Amino acid sequence: MLGGGARAAKPSFVSYISPEEIHIKEPIEKEVNPRLLPGELLLCEASTVYKYMQEDGSNRGTYGKLVCTNFKISFLDDDSASDDNEPQFKNKIVGENDITLQCVDQIYGVYDEKKKLLTGQLRKYPEKLIIYCKDLRVFNFCLRYTKEEEVKRIVSGIVHHSQTPKLLKRLFLFSYASAAPNNTDGRNQTVMFETLEDWRDELERTKGNVKYKAVTTNEGYRVSEKLPLYFVVPLCISEESILKYEGRGIPIWCWSCHNGAALLKMSTFPKEQDDSTSQMQKAFLDGIYKTISKPPYELLKLDDLSSSLPSLQDIQTAYTRFKQLFLIDNSTDFWATDVKWFSLLESTNWLEIIRRVLKKAIEVAECLEIQHTNVLLIEESATDLCCVISSLVQVMMDSYSRTKSGFQSLIQKEWVIGGHGFLDRCNHLHKSEKEEAPVFLLLLNCVWQLVQQYPPAFEFTETYLTVLSDSLYVPIFSTFFFNSQHQRDTNKSGESLKTQSGPFRFLTVWDWAVQFDPKAQAFLNNPLYAEKPKPDKSQRKTARFKHQRQLSLPLTQAKPSTKRGFFREETDHLIKNILGKRIGKFINSSDEPPNSLKEFYDSWHSKPVDYHGLLLPRIDGPEIKVWAQRYLRWIPEAQLHGGGTIATAAKILDLMEEVQTLQVKMDEEHSQAVSGDVHSVPLLRNSARLSSLFPFALLQRQSVKPALPTSTWKDLEDEDDLVKRDDEFVDLSGDML
Repeated sequence: MLGGGARAAKPSFVSYISPEEIHIKEPIEKEVNPRLLPGELLLCEASTVYKYMQEDGSNRGTYGKLVCTNFKISFLDDDSASDDNEPQFKNKIVGENDITLQCVDQIYGVYDEKKKLLTGQLRKYPEKLIIYCKDLRVFNFCLRYTKEEEVKRIVSGIVHHSQTPKLLKRLFLFSYASAAPNNTDGRNQTVMFETLEDWRDELERTKGNVKYKAVTTNEGYRVSEKLPLYFVVPLCISEESILKYEGRGIPIWCWSCHNGAALLKMSTFPKEQDDSTSQMQKAFLDGIYKTISKPPYELLKLDDLSSSLPSLQDIQTAYTRFKQLFLIDNSTDFWATDVKWFSLLESTNWLEIIRRVLKKAIEVAECLEIQHTNVLLIEESATDLCCVISSLVQVMMDSYSRTKSGFQSLIQKEWVIGGHGFLDRCNHLHKSEKEEAPVFLLLLNCVWQLVQQYPPAFEFTETYLTVLSDSLYVPIFSTFFFNSQHQRDTNKSGESLKTQSGPFRFLTVWDWAVQFDPKAQAFLNNPLYAEKPKPDKSQRKTARFKHQRQLSLPLTQAKPSTKRGFFREETDHLIKNILGKRIGKFINSSDEPPNSLKEFYDSWHSKPVDYHGLLLPRIDGPEIKVWAQRYLRWIPEAQLHGGGTIATAAKILDLMEEVQTLQVKMDEEHSQAVSGDVHSVPLLRNSARLSSLFPFALLQRQSVKPALPTSTWKDLEDEDDLVKRDDEFVDLSGDML
């Protein structure tokens, strides 16, 4: 027994076992082979690879095989061979441990605990491999116990096939199209806008056929390879005008409002021209403007998006900063960034860009709806921000675009056939980062704001938007892998793997049965979709769910906490930099919006919502939120146990089922007409077993409470009572928000 003044001796035990060996799950004994799709080839593999679990800072994980094919990178363990405990929302093409080559964002190697970006030829091979994905997953692999030759092959193979420039026809899209059987069900209701009839039907649907016409001038792509085969122009525009400048300077119809006002778009002429050419082009444009400003056409308002919205470079920079907040390696990284969450979120400028885009869409809607004015969106190519604004305006003003088939038809019309450069903007070929910009993802973020503000107005769910964003990186669909209709059509012909000549049979992403079985597809459909307008104003108030991280910047100062903590300094910083400026309506603009626009915005929000009429997004400070499901779904620390939107949906569905049960008893015939949708979201019983990450993750993966060294506390907070503690670690569990 020690004396009163004696200190306990320091532990003399030293462990020579690595953390990986402490939490070992025995290497698999049986051979596990990857499930290959038609046309998929195994390129390289490595055995005895240790995959870390992402959700905590420990070194828990499992051994398995890491493989690389011409389609994906895949980790195979003994669970890969069985179908037990499969998630109910399972993608049939891309598994939980699969990463398509196009989904790889960056690859880092760890050398002596230092991370280094891996590109090109490697002289030295890492002991750990970290893969950051564009869908924000992070994979950590330990190669310490893998044979040296296998390490060289797998690391070189992964870096080469996912990071180096490639030719278009080297994409897996072509291998799959030539080898896969053409057995789609063909029941897709999406309008593809590949025929003249599709455009005429759309003109008739929107009553735009009185003043506008579908033209065949570009058949054979004789006008321009950037334009679609068929498009719509004002009746007064002649074929000669279209041919004169290869389609530039021609107003192209997007959509007609119920009052006859139309939304148009136009690509500009090249900026560097000699004086005589510029004068000719100016005279040509003046003639076009005068022609479409006379009766029967409404007044025309020009809107140059390049001067009124952020540049593509600004959008790319903002998103690059924003996504770094969610590419989390472990719990320690999560809580370290959580300390500065508000300032980090604001500094990315991503939410501000979303706000500005939504505000621009409101401006356009006001011109069409209130002023009865045609709006002509102008952009250099009319295939980027024009697509965003025209799509948003239609989602806000046309209830058909808020149905699933209508929204898919809208994407086909404005983006796929409209000529958005998916190949370049997503950098699928890794040819030029200068062309990369998340323009389509920006649209989905804006639409999500509307979906979460007005859930009953949409036939689809946020899960639908999330899997649609994931589908950007699945190269078995042609939808998001070409820059134009011309590029797709000219690459359709080729030799199949079965030595038979013939065109490739490209799949469309709108055939959801390729990725999901019927039960999983049910998560894409909104069971609370309003079939009729609901004028009750109380319906508009959507619940706000508390989260470990607030998902929007606050509008007014929060009530100060009675307990001082390490968030104090951060909160003070936030108050000075944000709250002190008093965020009002239309937060982004230094200049106040025109009175007519503000009156339009305020007037609409003072009335009950017609879910099948005009929808205007709320763009006040805290109303623009982070798309939690997409950005936080892989971070267990961010989950709300038994909470989130899924818990609310489960309770509402229970009530709906009770109502329908009573209805069945009252009128059996009528019950057949109203039943069905309630059961469209399976297994929402016992919502306490679910979390806010559902359906992408269940509650089975528990998050380990963080423990930060005292030295970290010293950096974060100058609290004497914490600094003086003798404990080596301080548990944060009692101070979490």
